[in-house]
Amino acid sequence: MNAHSNMTRAIRPPLARGLAHSFLAAAVAIALAVPATALADSAETSLEKYKQPVDEAVEKALTYLAKAQNPDGSFPDDMGGCTAVTSLSVMAFLAKGHTPGHGPYGEAINKGIDFVISTRQANGTMVSKGKGGGHGPMYNHTIATLMLSEVSGMVDPARQKRIDAALPKAMQVILAAQAVTKPAPLQGGWRYQPNSADSDLSCSGWALMSLRSARNNGADVPKGAIEDALKFVASCRAADGGYSYQPGGGASLAMTSVALLSMELCGLHRDKNAVAAGEWVLRHLPRTYGEGFFYYALYYSSQAMFQLGGEYWEKYAAHLYQMMLKYQQADGSWPQGSGNEAPAGLCYSTAMGVLAVSVSYRQLPIYQR
Repeated sequence: MNAHSNMTRAIRPPLARGLAHSFLAAAVAIALAVPATALADSAETSLEKYKQPVDEAVEKALTYLAKAQNPDGSFPDDMGGCTAVTSLSVMAFLAKGHTPGHGPYGEAINKGIDFVISTRQANGTMVSKGKGGGHGPMYNHTIATLMLSEVSGMVDPARQKRIDAALPKAMQVILAAQAVTKPAPLQGGWRYQPNSADSDLSCSGWALMSLRSARNNGADVPKGAIEDALKFVASCRAADGGYSYQPGGGASLAMTSVALLSMELCGLHRDKNAVAAGEWVLRHLPRTYGEGFFYYALYYSSQAMFQLGGEYWEKYAAHLYQMMLKYQQADGSWPQGSGNEAPAGLCYSTAMGVLAVSVSYRQLPIYQR
């Protein structure tokens, strides 16, 4: 793999970029930036009627998250204080334009960042302070890495120094996990453990998101790592245009959305396979609220269809907004997930809900088209 020959090189710390709003100008010069298209914004007018109710729903959700935050900066879950739930909660505030140290949620964001950095281990992983940590360390680590990369450049100098120390090692963990020798169809992806000898599309989506964010932020991410990841994504394509958890399996909304977003973020905008995946999503819109991996699928399908843009986003977004506005609870949270998502708790479901409905705000750098 191309990425492996570069593994021993130090990955440059991400460059400070100031507020997220300043990101777009630099992003257009980066190889992984998604091409702009006039069609991408054609749906905005038809969705205007949802703007105010969605804004109000997001603010209610953020108020809930701020109140739920633990004194140590983490956000509650039933998995042992995993970094993933806290990182997603921090990104929910960022998605609405709130920044570290400023405004009503500035201190909550700072405390969340501090908690995640405090879980850093000698080998660079960021997983959990408790005995749990969720379904697998690579989920926690890649999501924590994504969050720190997204917030880099927004924080005060002291926190920036700590982030700059954490991110290069965090990226090395991700690249080393990809480099583990695996059977040919599984090469290029990621799995639950850093030393796993197989791959799945679910873990791989988070890893690829963190690589893309870090590269956009100035980190020296080998091009070969992205290319190999996309090869694994392609190996999960099913005959009906959807994508499966592992090669040869049946397609699902969550995995098809991961694949679509991966293609869109990595330069394959409106590629024939991306369009086919978008059509698959429209045929399988999330309808059964709280079904297995509901919030995971919601997070990825929202981003993926927004990146695909135009009529795809218009049809998807109208359905998304109606559903999320209907099911938000009185305290601002969204109902707890079921199955494997249940232990993640209400902060997870609420953060994922915010991240899904706020994608069109384009405040998070990873949300830029």
